[in-house]
Formats: sequence, structure tokens, C-alpha cells
Amino acid sequence: MKIRYKVRDPLGRSHEGQVEAVSQEDARQLLQRDGFEVMEIFDGKDDGELFPRRIKKSELIYAVNQLAIMIDTGVSLSLALHGLSEQEENLTLKKVLLDLKGRVEQGDDFSTALACHPKHFDRTFVSLIKASEQTGSLGAMLDRIANHMQNEQETQAKVRSAMAYPSVMLCLAIGVTIFLLTFIMPKFTPLFLRKGIALPKPTEWMMMTSEGLVHYWWVWLLVSSILIGGFMLGRRTDRGRKVLDWVKIHIPVFGPLYRKVTISRGIRTLATMLKSGVSVLDAIRLTAEVSGNYYYERVWTHVLREITQGSQICDALDGNPLFPHTLIQMISSGEETGKLDYVLGKVSSYYDREVETALKTTTSLIEPIMITGMGAVVGTIGMSIMLPIFSLSRGAG
Repeated sequence: MKIRYKVRDPLGRSHEGQVEAVSQEDARQLLQRDGFEVMEIFDGKDDGELFPRRIKKSELIYAVNQLAIMIDTGVSLSLALHGLSEQEENLTLKKVLLDLKGRVEQGDDFSTALACHPKHFDRTFVSLIKASEQTGSLGAMLDRIANHMQNEQETQAKVRSAMAYPSVMLCLAIGVTIFLLTFIMPKFTPLFLRKGIALPKPTEWMMMTSEGLVHYWWVWLLVSSILIGGFMLGRRTDRGRKVLDWVKIHIPVFGPLYRKVTISRGIRTLATMLKSGVSVLDAIRLTAEVSGNYYYERVWTHVLREITQGSQICDALDGNPLFPHTLIQMISSGEETGKLDYVLGKVSSYYDREVETALKTTTSLIEPIMITGMGAVVGTIGMSIMLPIFSLSRGAG
């Protein structure tokens, strides 16, 4: 039968396609024989959904929590997965749970089964489960993973909430500006031209902009579409990602907040991995992968190289402008006392509070900036309309 797959070649590029094979396992072996890393593999059968629902982070967290409870109470992994699938309403997640159950019953390790669904279970998740299989603490590990995912989700929710206000204000400012230039300004333009008075420069500029928007709206729409499309495509390239990630950590007001969020994510991941028994090298490697920023990923990769050569984490981070000196000192203290996982846990909690403080500070700064900017734009358009009217009034008097 035809088996659909998603693989990564030796150069790190992703590919999707179909291959003729007797079973999914046979297809996996064929692809691995050709030098590909199998990311996801599934048969070509229709799952009954025209538009499959995506799996929300909250749904996945709930499922992991429930699985942890059932495992802790002595339910076998296969029965626990079956029970979860029976009560799951999201058909996409239900299908994933049933696939995990089938693989476990066929003799696969749980971590191996999870690795077949990288879209839903990242390498950090898989590595933590693999470590728990070696220590026999699957229930406790699932609970720890659920807490880790919950913290990640809460941080993301706080950031989205903080960004909601400026986003709404920006859309409102753009909408009001377009309305004034395309509906209000054209009402006054014939009057100004008919009277033949000398128009102020701001009025001339606004009239030209208004005329361009009204008569050449399709050009603006085309240019906007090209810019948005170029941005979406560019961010997927290595060069585009580097530029965007550099802007994120250096942009005024938002830059410090983004750096703290990125550091918090990395330290929390590293602490969770070390507490769970994952080796330092694997933990740092995975921390680099989940950092979410090219420049922080590069720093963690540098740390990995230095540790491989016998250095400590604090020495590898020393002098790096992306990490505060106080953070490096705390890591150094943890390494000296042999309690690095404990110290990193405390540091991650500290940075979670720092993120909350930074969010409040950023929000308090954004509000007056947005109001001032919107007032300046609307005020400029209003003055460009009122100045010629004043001139006409003086001429009439």
C-alpha cells in the first residue's frame, strides 16, 4: 500500500511524499536505508475528517495529566492509552492515542512510539520519557512533563495577552487613518482646489496620499500582499530567521521582554531535563533546539562544545551579552556545589517572575506610546484639513 511520510535528509531539509510498502514499519526501514531521518509516517487512508482538528496545547496537557494519574494508580500503559482514547472528543488526538496504544502493544517502547509523532511530541518530551523508562518512573515523569508544558503555556498566554492591546491599538490606528484619507479627505479636496488658495505642505501631502489610496488602492493592496508574503517566506529561510531573531532581541521596549522569555524557556527546559536524569550533554543539546531563537541556540551550541572539551557551563557563558552576569554566577554556584538541577529550578522560577514584571512594565510603556502615536497621526490629518479652512475663513472675513 501507499505510505505517506515526512522525513529529514542528512542536510536537515524536510521532505514529504509517498512510498510503496507492505506496512509502516517496512516503509520506515526503506526510508532509513536511504539515509533519511523519519519524522512522521502514516498510511494513505482517509481518517474520516475533511478538515482534521489540530491538537491544542491545553488538550495535550490534559491528556498527559490524566495519563500520569492512571499510571500512578497502577493502570498499565496500554489500558491507560485506551481509556484516554475512549473519552477523547478531538478525533486527531484520539487517532494519535490509538496509534500509541497499538505501537506499545506491538512491543515498542513508549518513547519510540512518541517519536513517531514529532508534530505533537517534541524531542524534549521523547527524551524525558526515555529517561523515565530507564528509571521506572513513568508516572512521575509524565506529571513533571505536564507541569513543564503548563508553565510554558502560561508564559505564552501572558505574552499574548500583553501583546493584544498594542495589536488592537495598531489595527485601530491604521483603520482610522485609512477612513480619514479615503472618506473624509476626498470631501474637502474639491473645495480646496476650487478656491485656489495656497495649501500648506501637510495638506498637499495628505491630498496626494488620499488620491493614491482612492484611485490606486489595488497598488497598495498588491504591495501589502507582496510584503506580507515576502515576510512569511523570508522567515522560513536561514537568512530571514537570523534577521528576524536579531530584531526580536534588539528592538526597543520589546527586546528585553523577549530575551527574558527566551532565557526562561531555556533554563526551565534545562532544569527539567537534569532533574529527570537526562545527561548534561543531551540536556543542553535539547535546550538549544527549543530555545526558539537563532542567537540563543548558537550560544547553547557553543556551551555544548565547550563542555565536551571539559569546560563548565558558567565558563562557556561567561562574557556573553545575551545572558545576565547574575544568572551566570548562580549557574556557577550550582556547579560548584553539585546542585545544578536544584539551582536551575530556582533560577527558572525567578525568571518566570521576571517575565511577569517585564510584561507589566512593557504594557505600561506601550499604552502611552500607542496613544501618542495614534494621536499624532490623527492630529496631523486633522490639521491638514483644518489649516486650509482657517485660511478660507480669514479670506472670507
